[in-house]
Amino acid sequence: MDLFDDVLPRKHKFALDAYFLRGFALMHESQLLLDIQQVINQAPVRTMLTPMGLMRVKTTSCGEWGWDSDEAGYRYSRVNPSTGKSWPSIPDRLICLAQQAAREAGFKDFLPDSCLINQYQIGAGMGLHQDKNERDFSQPIVSVSLGISAVFQFGGLKRSDRTVRIPVHHGDVLVWGATSRLCFHGVMSIKASCHPVLGSQRINLTFRKAG
Repeated sequence: MDLFDDVLPRKHKFALDAYFLRGFALMHESQLLLDIQQVINQAPVRTMLTPMGLMRVKTTSCGEWGWDSDEAGYRYSRVNPSTGKSWPSIPDRLICLAQQAAREAGFKDFLPDSCLINQYQIGAGMGLHQDKNERDFSQPIVSVSLGISAVFQFGGLKRSDRTVRIPVHHGDVLVWGATSRLCFHGVMSIKASCHPVLGSQRINLTFRKAG
């Protein structure tokens, strides 16, 4: 099932305990982009190996916990394996954005300690998966889309469950938790496009309580 963005209200509930917030991140766009670039300067994005092979998306992290992967599986680590150093701290403005979005979706007292930064190029996507390596499933997930548009897929607690497709554009935010916290989700392959600021790439921020 597709949800066409031209008919979606500014705040839309697309599943139980799951919300779409149109343009929610645009208020502080320029500052957010500067913060993201500073994180990437300290911890450059890289292509990660997974049990399924190389990811098509480049990634880095900031916060107390960073996301890591290799052929043995997925995990969180306090240390960036590329540098041997701690991950950069999550910039205050990014934490504020994540907490404001969580409150807007009805999740109070969100305390993210990990922000995954994914960089999508044309043709890249993310298969259906669950976020299940975190220790605290009572906290929601906040996902921020920047750059060129994409189609986000959100399903159920089984990979085979029917999915809803949600067009996400620059500044849109998705929040899900509680009964939807472990739902399968993904991103369809990015189609050719160009954003006036970020060019032919999409940046996605995923805030979680990992530890």
